[in-house]
Order: sequence, then C-alpha cells, then structure tokens
Amino acid sequence: MNRLRPHILSPLIGTLICIAAISALGPWANAQGKTESACVSCHRARAESQPRTPMGRALALPGANPVLVENPKLTVRKGPYIYTVETRGTESTYSVSDGTRTITLPIPWNFGEGAQTWVLERNGRRYESAVSYYPSIRGLDFTTGDEDLKPKNLDDAIGREIELRETKVCFGCHATSAVTNGKMTFDTLRPGVTCEHCHAGTTTHLTDSINGDFDSAPPDLRQRSAEDISNFCGQCHRAWETVVRNHWRGELTVRFQPYRLANSRCFDGADPRISCIACHDPHQDVVRQDSSYDAQCLACHSSPAAAPPASSSSASGKIQTQAKICPTAKSDCVSCHMPKVKLPNGLMTFTDHEIRIVKPGAPFPN
Repeated sequence: MNRLRPHILSPLIGTLICIAAISALGPWANAQGKTESACVSCHRARAESQPRTPMGRALALPGANPVLVENPKLTVRKGPYIYTVETRGTESTYSVSDGTRTITLPIPWNFGEGAQTWVLERNGRRYESAVSYYPSIRGLDFTTGDEDLKPKNLDDAIGREIELRETKVCFGCHATSAVTNGKMTFDTLRPGVTCEHCHAGTTTHLTDSINGDFDSAPPDLRQRSAEDISNFCGQCHRAWETVVRNHWRGELTVRFQPYRLANSRCFDGADPRISCIACHDPHQDVVRQDSSYDAQCLACHSSPAAAPPASSSSASGKIQTQAKICPTAKSDCVSCHMPKVKLPNGLMTFTDHEIRIVKPGAPFPN
C-alpha cells in the first residue's frame, strides 16, 4: 500500500472527513488554500509541523515576518550609502540614502526564515535588496553573493535587478503556486513550501477523495532512488549537474547540499541509506544536534550485525555492502566528517554535506 494514502475505514467516512475538514477550517482554509487544510484531516502531524519548518517559512508577506517585528529598525552604512529597514505595525520599508536623497520602498516579499533578503519593486522592475539581515550579527550586511557590486548612483544602490527568469526561480522555490505554465502568477502565490509544492497532484487527490476515490494519492517520494531524491531536492537546493554546469566553485557551494552530498565518495545513487530523506524529514524542523545523525551513519559504517535492520537493504530488497568502520568514534560522526563551513563573508555557517575524512589545513574540496 502507498504509505501516503490515508487509512480509510470506508469511502463514505473518507469523504465525510475531507468535506468536514474543508468546512470546519473556514478562514484558515481560505488563507492557506483548500489543499493544505484538507491534508490536515488525514496527515495531521505532518501538515501541522511542516509550515513551521524553514521551507514552510521560506517566504513571508507583509505583516507576517517575526524577524522584522523583533527588529523594528535596522540600519547600516555601506560605503557612501545608508540602508534602513523599518517596521511599523504590519508595514515594513526599505530605504537607501546618500545623505542628500533617499529612496524608500515598501517590502512586499521577505525571503528566508532566519537570514533574510528582500525582493523589491520599483518602476515595474524587481530588485534583490543590496543588504540582508543576518542573525549572526543581528543586523544588516551585504547580501551574500552581491558583495562585489559597485553601485554608480543611489538608484543602483537599491540592489541587483533580477530578470523574469530569475524571478520565477526565486518565487518558484520559496513559494507555492507562484509559477503556472511557465508564467509568474502572483495572484495564486502562497507563501512558503506547502504540500502541493512537493506532492504534485495533491489538488486532484483532494477532489477525488471527496468523491470517495483515494487511488490518486501522489507518489510516495520515499520510493524514489537516492539519485532521484537528490535531483528532486536539488531543484531548489541545487543538484550536482546544476552546480557543475554553472561552474560554481569554492566555499559558496556549501549551501548546495545535494551537490555536496553527490561529491561524497560514499554516495551511491541506488542506496537508500544515503539520500536527503534518509537523514532529514522535510515535514520537521532541521535537527541541529550532531549525535542525532549517528544512527544514519552507523547504518553503513558498522558491522552487518550491528547495522539497523530497517536501513540495511535497498528498495529492491538487496543487502547493501557495509562501509569501513571508523576507528576513532561511534558518536557525533558528522562533527568530524561533515564539517561546519563559514561562507567567505563570515556571516553564515553551513554543514558541508560532502562526507569525507577531513584533514587539517586541507583546501575546501570542490
């Protein structure tokens, strides 16, 4: 049985549950969309926890950004320009001044949960804000990747203009239903990554279930190979091919987890023990405690008798070979083999998903 399919005692009961879910949730259903509200009726735990994850909060609309509420006035000087992000009530503005003239724009879109960048509109054009908020300094600094931009005037100092293609990529990953048939559709946009974003066909499944037909449940992503899952997640987190094709190099690539994982010597596209969802549940917040991943590491790096039985076979049922056993430790594995790497600007730190033996002084592996 497809494990994503709800456990239904009868088609009639399933129909009543879905109808009741849509009716009872009222205003919340209208705000979040029928699909997500109806998912709660059968997948309550996941549907309630997922919106609180970084993906669920990947984009916030005005009045729904706790970071700016907690930091009502942020300011920083960068060269000859002073940047100010100010929040009053439910409205936030982004200003840049050269001391003589000031440009102030409303902030319509907040990208990111902790660290935040803003997409702005001016004269029919969209811009990535020149500065962003970083929790590590509780303040503003240059937006990562834009540090080398040299604005010629106040208008340029607003930020980097983003063309339509990049706009669709940004909103396509940080929001749901933002791109329809290859076109931006701001009227259907819903903030953050919701059920429909990853589980294509959820709306159809909802419609069918109301009629008592549950056979249209979206495919169980857990049945995909590690390679397919890496590419699936890599649509937003950057797959190996995307990074190589764009010739991205250096420490900045530590942000692209599927790419880094695929560079690991132990990565096997057919082994379910080393895939994105083998370690991370996308419906739960990211676990920050290193020891919590020991079981996943030991699923490969332990004797066959000691390996967790649920993790020792592939989707085809074939027993996977065991990797070398670490002679140093059996706990906190990722603290050594998946080092924390700071971006060149020193403002953000990421766990490097290229699993390896880290040698002191060795250059960052591309």
